[in-house]
Amino acid sequence: MSSSLFTLPVRGSEGLYMVNGPPSFTESTAFQRDSGKNCKAVAFSKDGSLFAWCNGEKVNIVNVTNAQLLRSFDLPKAVCLEFSPKNNILATWQAYTAAKDGTAAVPNLQLHDVKIGKCLKSFIQKKMQNWCPCWADDESICARNVNNEVHFFENNNFATIANKLHLQKVNDFVLSPGAQPTKVAVYVPGSKGAPSFVRLYQYPNFGGPQSALANKSFFKADKVTMLWNKKATAVLVIASTEVDKTGASYYGEQTLHYIATNGESAVVQLPKNGPIYDVVWNPNSVEFCAVYGFMPAKATIFNLKCDPVFDFGTGPRNAAYYRFGNLRGQMEVWDVKNYKLISKPVASDSTYFAWCPDGEHIVTATCAPRLRVSNGYKIWHYTGSLLHNYEVPSNEEMWQVSWQPFLDGVFPAKAVKYQAVPSELPSAEPKPAQAYRPPALRNKPVTSSKLEAKAEANQESTQSSASQNAPRSAVPTFTSGDPEVDKKIKNLKKKLKAIEQLKEQAAAGKQLEKNQLEKIQKETALLQELEDLELGL
Repeated sequence: MSSSLFTLPVRGSEGLYMVNGPPSFTESTAFQRDSGKNCKAVAFSKDGSLFAWCNGEKVNIVNVTNAQLLRSFDLPKAVCLEFSPKNNILATWQAYTAAKDGTAAVPNLQLHDVKIGKCLKSFIQKKMQNWCPCWADDESICARNVNNEVHFFENNNFATIANKLHLQKVNDFVLSPGAQPTKVAVYVPGSKGAPSFVRLYQYPNFGGPQSALANKSFFKADKVTMLWNKKATAVLVIASTEVDKTGASYYGEQTLHYIATNGESAVVQLPKNGPIYDVVWNPNSVEFCAVYGFMPAKATIFNLKCDPVFDFGTGPRNAAYYRFGNLRGQMEVWDVKNYKLISKPVASDSTYFAWCPDGEHIVTATCAPRLRVSNGYKIWHYTGSLLHNYEVPSNEEMWQVSWQPFLDGVFPAKAVKYQAVPSELPSAEPKPAQAYRPPALRNKPVTSSKLEAKAEANQESTQSSASQNAPRSAVPTFTSGDPEVDKKIKNLKKKLKAIEQLKEQAAAGKQLEKNQLEKIQKETALLQELEDLELGL
């Protein structure tokens, strides 16, 4: 698609277009900009050779190298797209709608053969959460969670269910990465006083009480996140509750568990109380990093015995990425082999962070709907140099930017640099914080009048409410099709509104209590959860 090795798709109210990656940072001329305002979803294939998007009319697939259109599907309402690992299947999901006349609902999850352009199978999939089937890396197995069972298909033959894993009220599952044999981690929530549990199986050995490779049961879990390491030898489980019954935290509590395929399991002891913001495996599969605790949060690396091996100390962190980002856009780039700090770049108000597959470059972005002002993205070298900065015009929004992926092993490991690489741009200094002004008042002079300040606050409240509740022309608004998800979105917005009120009280000089401060500290995590639930809507 360009002489540059990488491309970055940018999706927003300006349309969908491709930017050439380092070193040029120019818009691709091969990919014709889709200038409509209704691009709801984009997806790369795992190897980065194919790119798909939905523009509100069709789902299109192009060859990334030359931008040649390969396939086009008439799916104007598609909001989720995903390629299978070997590029054989494109899965698409549309919001579920029940038929009003009592007839059967129309299947809203489709699996398309990319090579011949044919729909191989359609399913009814009501929830957006975990909508996409999961494939083994070689596509020998494909699995879906259906009514207390995990259904397995083999070699993309969707006419026959090859195997079933049946567990009463099974809620979630994750297939292991890498080569065969494929392993499966399944989660069953507790009920009627019984604990929740996660079990590990090896496909297709599901029969009998001794068939599980490992089992870990625990109380205090309304939902879990399961993370396989790259070698498929162990799973980390983040168990979360909606409410902390001890009263220590308004926002529930999380625990971290380790389960290995050899049957070993443990609770990871985190030496600071508070939320777990992020957990990530090192690609070497023998250690992991957790970011946790009431702000300022701690970040610690643990080994496979769940013993801490390095502590990064405390700071305003809420995420970790191997190859740290946080609340005010302050990043820390570490050499994890030598536990040495490389750089501390600052990307204020960032809502997105991602490593480039080359292991040298980073993209940070400020995107709507998380933040609707100062949208744009920056490209960094890990030594802290800012290489490219794009700011979206004030009347436009940016919704998404991402790197073109590449398969593991394409880029050989290089020696770590500590000296900042040259850049034509000045280092990014954090801008002084400014009070939010509603769009109607941004071009008017600032006044100290308390009466006008009150009017501004009222107008801001109205504008904010309207932006949350009224359909915007740029992105059609509709429900997720899942009443449970819609209820969670409503509750999250209620909590965020309460936090805004607390922040206003604090700004006015009111002394807040400990539990109120804890609520404010959870704002970033709540915004992230809200964004995840609203993804694609």
